[in-house]
Amino acid sequence: MITVSAPGKLMLMGEHAVVYGYPCLVTAVDRRLTVSMEEAADGEVTIDAPESNNTRFVAEAITLGTAAWGINHHGLHIATKSELGNYGLGSSAAATVATLKALAVLFQKEISDRELFELGRRVVVAVQGNGSGFDVAASVWGGTLYFADGGKTIQPIELEELPLLVAYSGVKADTVNLVAAVAQKRKQYPERVERVFESIGKLVLQAKEALMKQDWERFGKYMDFNQEYLRDLGVSTQKLESFISAAKHAGALGAKLSGAGGGDCVIALATKDKKQETRNALEEVGGEVLELVPNAEGVHP
Repeated sequence: MITVSAPGKLMLMGEHAVVYGYPCLVTAVDRRLTVSMEEAADGEVTIDAPESNNTRFVAEAITLGTAAWGINHHGLHIATKSELGNYGLGSSAAATVATLKALAVLFQKEISDRELFELGRRVVVAVQGNGSGFDVAASVWGGTLYFADGGKTIQPIELEELPLLVAYSGVKADTVNLVAAVAQKRKQYPERVERVFESIGKLVLQAKEALMKQDWERFGKYMDFNQEYLRDLGVSTQKLESFISAAKHAGALGAKLSGAGGGDCVIALATKDKKQETRNALEEVGGEVLELVPNAEGVHP
């Protein structure tokens, strides 16, 4: 029996623009998805995933992984266990990466992180039709990453800390429809939307420099600017805005939605002296503050 786990993710900056090749910043979180795998003799591939709806990603990972690595087997028994819940923390990517890594370890295939990433992205695209790959990268490498050029550039950013609070809105984001809505807006207003994407791309570059210096005041301002562009794209909601406003009034240096929008999570940058006040403010407006730590370790047995 081989057991492998991969982390979930939080998008820090660059939502939606990343779909069109612009850069983003993403961090892995310490909530993980675990895959256990063993060979069987019944000729069947069985997947037991009681806590998630990621069996399609697991099954596709097995299909593409066995083909890519020339693996012949007489059956596999696979079980997953997830700490990621339905919070929009990248469970599909984590399931994909953990399954591929477990398959490689079980059949003693030496693969690089880059190979794992490329195959993982292929799995995600095969299942859902698109995918920029930043979530797969977070599950593979872990830590905090600068992701650019459609994944050609993946740069780890060394951080001692990342003082984030994460609040779930209680609403599940419909990522596929939100991405499609932004695509439609881009088709209707190509110049205007492209200008927004270009501005987000520039912000990400500036935020990367602030992050590397751990200049939290500057990074918080860039988060706020990014949120303004996400409002322009129409992916924020009244509920998310109430969370952001509450966090800012409580002393957070920056706050924004994380992910596709429409629901899921808000992230707030709160230093130690403002952390409890910010937490209280988010809970008072209905936020479920998640106990998780960013900048977590990548996939490992």
